[in-house]
Amino acid sequence: MTIALEHPVLHSTAIALPARFQASYTTRLVAVGVDKRPSDFWLETAGTPQAGDVVIARVTAINNHKRVETPESRKAILFEGALVMLAYGHRYAADQFLAHVPEDLGPCHLVAAGGIAGTVTALHDRVDEPTEIEPLGLLTNARGTVNVRDFAAFDNPLKVEAPNKRAQVIAVLGTSMNSGKSTTLACLVNGLAAAGQKVAAGKITGTGAGNDRMIYHDAGAHSVIDFTDFGYPTTFKLNFAEIRALSVNMINVLADSGADTVIVEIADGIYQGETSRLLRDQVFQESVDHVVFSAVDALGAKAGVQELQAAGLHVAAASGVMTASPLATVEAATVLEVPVVPTFDLTNPEIVTAVLTDHA
Repeated sequence: MTIALEHPVLHSTAIALPARFQASYTTRLVAVGVDKRPSDFWLETAGTPQAGDVVIARVTAINNHKRVETPESRKAILFEGALVMLAYGHRYAADQFLAHVPEDLGPCHLVAAGGIAGTVTALHDRVDEPTEIEPLGLLTNARGTVNVRDFAAFDNPLKVEAPNKRAQVIAVLGTSMNSGKSTTLACLVNGLAAAGQKVAAGKITGTGAGNDRMIYHDAGAHSVIDFTDFGYPTTFKLNFAEIRALSVNMINVLADSGADTVIVEIADGIYQGETSRLLRDQVFQESVDHVVFSAVDALGAKAGVQELQAAGLHVAAASGVMTASPLATVEAATVLEVPVVPTFDLTNPEIVTAVLTDHA
């Protein structure tokens, strides 16, 4: 890291909202409230941000992220000097950044295109240095610093039990980031919808971004939500009670939409801290009927399926990036005792129905 960040403002001053700024995907629900009553909000120029706190910042140097995702999931081009409304958050992305919420409102980074502000502490060798931002101030109203939780579409009560079985529940997990989880989930949605089922989809953990939910929607899901609808810009470093509750509450919301099948994605790989603990949690296990596992190669598929089975989960099939290679697919099929299904074959209603029925 070669970025030198300046010292923050130590004494807070209230300043008016800028006349023009770009809201982001992660702050989209807050933006609705600001648009309705802009006079109720202002900025405080100093403070100690917490995860989810909303900040308006100026782009000062464009590096890795050259666009920010809008509330409508359009990728808006960034220009130096542009003002953006982001949410502070921690980020865990093995292919990109490790980032944390800073201790002050000093210059920091745009750590995810979905609209996350943080300080990068480690980055992948193949990734450019992070785009730099200068916070103008924390969004504030009469109740104090505005957090995305204040405008969440759904609550996340921590006292939860496994949901009543009103719908079949499938969880999609994978070996790592970019193992094909979202595409696998979308193909499951598409195949089950083609089979006549009403399918709802959600993303339980990860970093706020609209592209996954758009894929689910395009595939045919009749109801789609993610953790940002519950007021979390990211889920990295949440306490485990919140992660468990989020899993159950999201499944319940999706099931209440009248779905025959609910499909949820768990981000990153199965050794990521929150994910590793979640898949061993009894409440989560009782909430999920099947797991479809996405892998990048046969070895990862073998190790991942064994890990999930040892944890007590039922793995219905393996799929993902490895199935783009016929040779890797054959390798995996040779060593696995579960079906290995090419990702886009899951769009075939007969195939996907057989996978979930024959191995129930």
